[in-house]
Amino acid sequence: MFMGEFTHNIDEKGRLIVPAKFRAGLGDSFMITRGLDDCLFVYPHAEWSMIEAKLKALPFTRADARAFVRFFFSGASECEVDKQGRILVPPGLRRYAGLEREVVVIGVSNRVEIWSADNWQEYSAKAELTYEEAAEKLEDLHLDL
Repeated sequence: MFMGEFTHNIDEKGRLIVPAKFRAGLGDSFMITRGLDDCLFVYPHAEWSMIEAKLKALPFTRADARAFVRFFFSGASECEVDKQGRILVPPGLRRYAGLEREVVVIGVSNRVEIWSADNWQEYSAKAELTYEEAAEKLEDLHLDL
């Protein structure tokens, strides 16, 4: 399980240090793709395989399913961790997520997300305002938060 929040800098070549706390769960190589909310999603191979199977099962006759599958897979790339614990984030993914210098890497249960620091700060501020409201709506799930 991935959890926590870490701030790192991405260098001029697009290399980013993967937090040590996440490296064991991700392995030496893993998948990275465009995520939702202008961030990147990072999955270990086992999790990626499960998601891939679920997306393959979507009906290709539905335009929204085709659009999402195209979006998700066309941006995907396999990343390998170098000896310094860094990955090279592909240029297209850096542009998509607005990654320039300061980056926030967060653990979200089964995946890791990579955010530009500005986008994360903006998203977090908005989410804080609706956190309690969302918790109330999820009450029927019996989460007992």
